[in-house]
Amino acid sequence: MLSRTSFLAALALVLSTLMPSGSASAATWQVPDGASVAIVGHGFGHGHGLSQYGAQRAATKGLGYRAIARFYYPGTRWGRSGGAVRVLISADTSRDVVVAARSGLVVRPVKAGRATRLAQARPRAKRWRIVPVAGGRSAVDYQTSGRWRRLRTVRGDAEFLAGGKPVRLVFAGGGRSYRGVLRSASTGRGLDRDTVNVLPLDSYLKGVVPREVPSYWHPQALRAQAVAARTYAAYERKHARHGHYQLCDTDQCQVYGGATDEQRSTSKAIDATRRQVLTQGGSPIFSQFSASSGGWTSRGSFAYLPAKKDPYDAFAGNDYHDWTVRVTDARIEQTWPAVGDLTSVETSDRDGNGDWGGRVGTVTLRGSGGTVVVTGDDFRFLLGLYSTWFTLRVS
Repeated sequence: MLSRTSFLAALALVLSTLMPSGSASAATWQVPDGASVAIVGHGFGHGHGLSQYGAQRAATKGLGYRAIARFYYPGTRWGRSGGAVRVLISADTSRDVVVAARSGLVVRPVKAGRATRLAQARPRAKRWRIVPVAGGRSAVDYQTSGRWRRLRTVRGDAEFLAGGKPVRLVFAGGGRSYRGVLRSASTGRGLDRDTVNVLPLDSYLKGVVPREVPSYWHPQALRAQAVAARTYAAYERKHARHGHYQLCDTDQCQVYGGATDEQRSTSKAIDATRRQVLTQGGSPIFSQFSASSGGWTSRGSFAYLPAKKDPYDAFAGNDYHDWTVRVTDARIEQTWPAVGDLTSVETSDRDGNGDWGGRVGTVTLRGSGGTVVVTGDDFRFLLGLYSTWFTLRVS
């Protein structure tokens, strides 16, 4: 049997591998060979601005969408925005734009030129496409069965539309329907083209909001999301970094699924908040949002994106307020092989808000091969964590 002194020494050694050392802003865990690491965290996403789950809880507690917006974007004013947006369709990676034939389908040059009613020109066609050709021109082809045949060419870029009705875009692996215009847009790199959807701002939102939040959520939460998404799109349009499009359709901007994803409840929320945006200094704000704040929003690049305690994020329906991801030391070693045999993990540069000192800025991995320093964001994404607000439990 161990003496009391030996027992306490052994216990201290075990606890040193299980508990972090250091302050709340910098903590280190020893990682024995073959260890299992439970990464315990809060929230989903960067935490700036509106928490989508928080908005849902706030709505069920009686807050209207304007009160929700005031909480998550303090110091902003209400304004209006409309017009059209240009959205890159990332799933279509080919140089041509292929659409299914339908009634009312028209092709026209983006600049001046004659439009062609395609159902009248070739009523038996099943598909149509725009193909870039030499001389800065666009060829219009049709397909009845088998091979493609040429109908005409036009100067510059060209686009399909169907008088306000959705047009089905066909691409490798499937297709989707889109309102407005489907444009074959020059990128400035020779014959390279991108497929760009040009449509009214609120029509675009009807393909965004049901991809960002569940359509069965409380109507006031859907309205809050509609305002945040409209404002974000208006901001990105004003600060576009690409000449031929202003927004992408992935979570690098905001997820957009076109007319295929429209839902009645979310469309009603968009109609109910028509043209409403949040502004500062008369311009739309950078209205970032994420799925769950975890209980604290994080500070963004502007004063209207402060770090503040979020009383709405924690409720039984939010699976991301608290989460656990389990990894092995071998997984960490495989992800950062330069560390060799991992011996310790240190977190530092936390933001100071909430449990464990808040979100992690830097992770330092030490091992037999050396030391590897990564950002909290890289650690999160490469290990599949939900946010940078986490701590470790080593066993």
